[in-house]
Amino acid sequence: MKLYYSPGACSLSPHIALREAGIAFEAVKAPTKTHQLDDGTDYYTLNPLGYVPMLELDDGTRLTEGPAIVQYIADQSPTKNLAPANGTLARYRLQSLLNFIGTELHKNYGPLFSPATPDAYKTALREKLASRYKWVDEQLAGKDYLTGDHFSVADGYLFTVTNWAKPLGLDLSAYANVAAFMARVAARPAVQEALKAEGLAK
Repeated sequence: MKLYYSPGACSLSPHIALREAGIAFEAVKAPTKTHQLDDGTDYYTLNPLGYVPMLELDDGTRLTEGPAIVQYIADQSPTKNLAPANGTLARYRLQSLLNFIGTELHKNYGPLFSPATPDAYKTALREKLASRYKWVDEQLAGKDYLTGDHFSVADGYLFTVTNWAKPLGLDLSAYANVAAFMARVAARPAVQEALKAEGLAK
C-alpha cells in the first residue's frame, strides 16, 4: 500500500490514520508545488487531478479524496475503532463530521493559502472559519474527541486542517476545547510519528 502525500497538506489525515491503524505502507512524497516525485515521475500521470492524498492498494487500485480514504483505512483495522461499523447510525454521524470538516473548514482554508485571493475575501473566510470553530468547540465540550472518548478518523482530519490556523494567522484562542483537543491529539504516538515522518515535528 502506498500513500501519496505532500508534507503538511490534508494528506496528513490519512497518514495519521494509517499509523493509528497499524497498517504497513509506503509514504511517497508528491509535492503540491512541483507535482514531481523523487524518482522524477510526473504525479499527474498517476493522478490526473494532481492533488493529494491518494492511496494505492497492493493490486494497483487507486483511491482519492481524504474522507473516503480514511474510512477505507479504518475498515481495514476494525479492532482499532477508528470508525464505527458500516451501516450504523454512528457511522453516518462520523461521515457527517467528515463532510463538515471537508466543506466548512478545509474548503474555507484553501483560498487563504493563495496570494491571489483578495484581502476582503480572506477576511470573510476567517470570520466564517471562526464561526465554524465556535460550533466545533461546543461539540468538544466534555469530550476528549469529536465522537466521545475514542479517537476516530474524523479527529485526525480535524487536527490536520486546524494545524493550518497558526501559519495563516487565524486566532483560535477563544476556543479552549479546540486547544485542548489539539494538544491531546498531538500527544498521540501515531500522530507524533506522522508529524516527524513529514518533517513537521522534531
